[in-house]
Amino acid sequence: MSSTRQRVLDLYKRLQYLGREYPGGPDKFRQKCYGAFKRQSTESDPGKIEKAIALGEYVEKEIVALYSLKKYRAMKKRYYDS
Repeated sequence: MSSTRQRVLDLYKRLQYLGREYPGGPDKFRQKCYGAFKRQSTESDPGKIEKAIALGEYVEKEIVALYSLKKYRAMKKRYYDS
């Protein structure tokens, strides 16, 4: 059980780190992330916990993709001014 707890805490920390540059602001992201984790905090079924961790990792990948797209658009705008 402690390895699952460690995975959840690690996911939470990674999401908080990624939320620094979120378009709505870091405070809004932090509140939403905290609320999502708080709602799931009473879950005890290992299958549901794994499913929630997988969803969190998917959200993490989507945020990274969002930031990559933002960087790409900024570079494209900088070099290919239309």
